Amino acid sequence: MRAPIQVVAGVLRDTAGQVLVAQRPAQSHQGGLWEFPGGKLEPGETPEQGLARELHEELGVELLASRPLIQVEHDYGDRWVLLDVHLVSSYRGEPRGCEGQPLAWWPIDALNQDRFPPADRPVIQALGLPSLCLITPQDAPDPTDQGQKQRMEQFLACLERATDAGDMLVLLRAHALGDAAFAALARALVPVCQARGMRMVLNRAPGALSGLSAQGVHLTARYLHELPEPLTKRTGLLGASCHTAEDLARASDLELDYAMLSPVQATRSHPDAQPLGWDEFARLVRPARLPVYALGGLTPAELSQAWAHGAQGVAAMRGLFPAEWDSTS
Repeated sequence: MRAPIQVVAGVLRDTAGQVLVAQRPAQSHQGGLWEFPGGKLEPGETPEQGLARELHEELGVELLASRPLIQVEHDYGDRWVLLDVHLVSSYRGEPRGCEGQPLAWWPIDALNQDRFPPADRPVIQALGLPSLCLITPQDAPDPTDQGQKQRMEQFLACLERATDAGDMLVLLRAHALGDAAFAALARALVPVCQARGMRMVLNRAPGALSGLSAQGVHLTARYLHELPEPLTKRTGLLGASCHTAEDLARASDLELDYAMLSPVQATRSHPDAQPLGWDEFARLVRPARLPVYALGGLTPAELSQAWAHGAQGVAAMRGLFPAEWDSTS
């Protein structure tokens, strides 16, 4: 089996949050398209060493600090590439095209995937997602039940405290509620998320979400395999829960925006489930062609470990939702 060409790239951001892109020479592979600065690893180099060298050679800057963002395997037919992308948090110098390549600073939401090589497209997806995903507790209140009015107020207060921690994706999961109660709960949560500039995705079958203004849908692993083809006309984020390599492959083939892989560690909610552990998580995620959150027994304290094992970040319920909610249930 042929070995992949190992390529390292860096995402540099300016003070406005824009990212630096460079245009590939017209005569090169994928010529004329834009990319994130980087290049092939040399024999014996670590990704960090290769990134520092490439940024110095291509941009004339000194790398000071970075962390893993995403790894992408892509088969172009004539070559198989393993793209290892790092998010650069600190560098010294003013980037310039040292090899004559055009440079540009673009906002993340202006990164058109069609203007980049296919291997870079999951990178753009990863840049558009936060590192944390808050999953709401399963015992969410029913807003249509007047007897649960106080619990509803407590739930919203807990959500506000949880989202004070910083940018995160909010996943509303309340399987015990019927469609009408779920819709009412979603409408009540929208103002909280909007006030903090956060997106909310709904863990419900797409057909049950007509008229709701959330920013995406999150599919169960079972529903993931029932979709006949990619939802090319969808709006907003589309993600899914995954537990196996087959689940992740299906999510990649359907071109979802993200996935969650679980359980990484033992959890109270699924005590009989066999944890993957970080090494198995990394093995399963490496061939996935989309950002993958680590889920199961985790807290924000494990973010660095998650990044080091190929995760987009950490998804959590008890690890992010205030502990006092347990006492109100």
